[in-house]
Amino acid sequence: PYTTLFRSINTLVMKTRRQRYKQGHTSITNYWIFMKYLHTMIRVKDLDASMHFYCDVLGLKEVKRYDSEKGRFSLIYLAAPDDLETAKISYTPTIELTYNWDSEDYQGGRNFGHLAFAVDDIYASCQKLQDAGVTINRPPHDGHMAFVRSPDQISIELLQRGEALAPQEPWLSMPNTGEW
Repeated sequence: PYTTLFRSINTLVMKTRRQRYKQGHTSITNYWIFMKYLHTMIRVKDLDASMHFYCDVLGLKEVKRYDSEKGRFSLIYLAAPDDLETAKISYTPTIELTYNWDSEDYQGGRNFGHLAFAVDDIYASCQKLQDAGVTINRPPHDGHMAFVRSPDQISIELLQRGEALAPQEPWLSMPNTGEW
């Protein structure tokens, strides 16, 4: 049922776009540009460590995997639990982990920017990550935002869903660690 609904909506949107284009509406000021976020691709060096971090520790779920013998790479698409049903249908929004089977050295996790996830309880989420051995690089001093890093040094921002929680220890006085 969701697949049929998704296809119907997509067909209607595309039909409307074609009609507006034929009418000469080609600039951003003349009509809304419909854009859909698809995925963020991250190259990973150690697939097992990355899957452990993203799935077992952060709680993302695998929705699709593609292994290319000829190209010697794997693509693994992961979705947040709140996006899982949509991702099972359209594979969006997802994180695409790209693993090249031949060893390569990737630099520059910082120049990537960061991924951001909303969490129900910033303190419980940070405690779970810390208990799993993850460094909380920027603790949630304000009850709203924290940063950690993946095994490939990708910055992950955690944002409290809704209003910030009241500041509390040990997070309030915990110092920042390293880069985030």
